[in-house]
Amino acid sequence: MMPIGPLMIEHRLIERMIALMSDHLKLLRKEKQIDPLFIEKAVRFIKVYADECHHGKEEDILFRELRNKALTQEHRRIITELMEEHEWGRKTTARLVEANERYRKGDQEALKAIETHIEELVAFYPRHIRKEDKGFFIPAMDYFTDAEKDTMLKEGHVFDSDLLHKEFDRIVSNLEGAERSDE
Repeated sequence: MMPIGPLMIEHRLIERMIALMSDHLKLLRKEKQIDPLFIEKAVRFIKVYADECHHGKEEDILFRELRNKALTQEHRRIITELMEEHEWGRKTTARLVEANERYRKGDQEALKAIETHIEELVAFYPRHIRKEDKGFFIPAMDYFTDAEKDTMLKEGHVFDSDLLHKEFDRIVSNLEGAERSDE
């Protein structure tokens, strides 16, 4: 398997979450309310899976290795765009978190911000994924030898394993902190 294989598989799961967010966006528009717990779960998915795991492997492995290659100007431009898009996604997700917190506290005006940010993310991810899957990942593999591809694939597996341990360490640390504050 090429190192882009897991990235493209991850795209399919991200698309499923975006479809759920789209469904909740329609429901929000119809019922003028949203389940803040769904927003928390969607945001957690975006932050941990789409950004930290998926974008992490793109930025910390694939893009890092591509920067050491004699890329075409077009491919350099695409990497820059993808990095900017990742950052835009992070900022938009942070704004969704902030709006959801306001909504949970009873601020009905925050519902419009939630709608806007979900709408932005639902529009963004399919375009972003299409750009990577259709226009970048396959041609990018031409820069690497088979041995380099194998090394990146293995590094991606280690990245995922380390991330899993970090995530559960965060969960336990947060729970420990919550218990200390209860004392």
